Amino acid sequence: MTEFGKALAVTETPIPGLLLVELPVHGDSRGWFKENWQREKMVAAGLPDFGPVQNNVSFNDAVGTTRGIHAEPWDKWVSVATGRIFGAWVDLREGDTFGTVFTAEIDPSRAILVPRGVGNSYQTLEADTAYTYLVNDHWSPDAAYSFLNLADETAAIDWPIPLAEVEISAKDLAHPRLADVAPIPPRRTLVLGAGGQLGRALRAALGDAPHVEYATRDDLDLDRADLATARRWRDYGTIVNAAAYTAVDLAETAAGREAAWRANAAGVAALARIAAENGITLVHVSSDYVFDGTKDDAYTEDDALRPLGVYGQTKAAGDLVATTVPRHYVVRTSWVIGDGRNFVRTMASLAERGVAPRVVGDQIGRLTFTDDLASAIVHLLTTGAPHGVYNVTGAGEPRSWADVARAVYRLTGHEPDAVTDVTTEEYFAGQDGPVAPRPRNSVLSLDRIVASGWTPRDADAALEAYLAADRATDS
Repeated sequence: MTEFGKALAVTETPIPGLLLVELPVHGDSRGWFKENWQREKMVAAGLPDFGPVQNNVSFNDAVGTTRGIHAEPWDKWVSVATGRIFGAWVDLREGDTFGTVFTAEIDPSRAILVPRGVGNSYQTLEADTAYTYLVNDHWSPDAAYSFLNLADETAAIDWPIPLAEVEISAKDLAHPRLADVAPIPPRRTLVLGAGGQLGRALRAALGDAPHVEYATRDDLDLDRADLATARRWRDYGTIVNAAAYTAVDLAETAAGREAAWRANAAGVAALARIAAENGITLVHVSSDYVFDGTKDDAYTEDDALRPLGVYGQTKAAGDLVATTVPRHYVVRTSWVIGDGRNFVRTMASLAERGVAPRVVGDQIGRLTFTDDLASAIVHLLTTGAPHGVYNVTGAGEPRSWADVARAVYRLTGHEPDAVTDVTTEEYFAGQDGPVAPRPRNSVLSLDRIVASGWTPRDADAALEAYLAADRATDS
């Protein structure tokens, strides 16, 4: 019997992501009405905005019609328009909850959100039951499915009507037992820019699980005309864009300007379209160069973009287009140091060779080590932090490039006073070719990422650990 007058309420179940929902149903002598899916209200109540693309109805004449257990590679919003069902759901995804069972009766005043990879089945409890479901992908012969036998002894579902007494299709009768089910892997993660220093740190953080892919430009060029069909994008849950054009000075040339806009703006726009259309979370790595560096204190995520040069302008454009994706993390960082050639290793090499360098002393910021940047990205993805823009750098007292150079000299056993401060103008005076403008203040506020539960490492301590690891590798 349909219950009228319920308040909209969402209840978690033992299966992660499987959400039971009480629906308000309004009725009188003429019948009843309900909002079966109302995006604004239901998202506000705590349901994910899962982006349905198709509505299906399965009409069942008789009591006891039994269907399942099917785990499809999409999310389903299950309810009934008329009648009543006993529903049974079994987690068939890889992980600790594989095999977990949840059951409930569903009538017009109750619905359930079934996440991708959770096996779905039901048995009708009334004649003329209309079973309805919204899905967020179209059927494809290339999609990966998993099935479980309705009579599986491990799941041990307590069907209200014994299976020997009900109508079951030949296909459903032939499904395997739980021990023979191939668990459904997570949606794929694609890391772009896998050959760069952040890409290598992301590989170390994410590992080589089968569902994680690493791609260089040779593997997947964002310029290709068929990018939208280059992958079955519905199989992907996350794209991490660690690729970028970073030749700051060359970006001021005609050829560099074109390359920077292509990689940092047009490429991000292509990814944003794919992510938005396929329900993918887009992680886009950005830069302090989206600001002009004239602010007196640390830049927050909400400060207006004011890039100075072409590189900064293209990164700002990429930021803006990335934020159009419903599920996005724009991660702004500064002064990145990782595996490969970088400022810290250059200074260490100069110190070892007895060189007394002139280093810019009027640009202020904090170092960011790629291990930490990768850790923050993984944190945002695994904790389900609110989507948006996050600053991620090392913590602690801001330094100038000259201060960092002196710290490198000191930590490698050399005289810090060998480093001489110069202004930006003095450093680039007489240099051949274009010189891009640099922000003088690159300090980024870390309040938002800290509030999300991630603690940045002190940049000075990280520098010391980085140099110690380099020395250990060399010895």
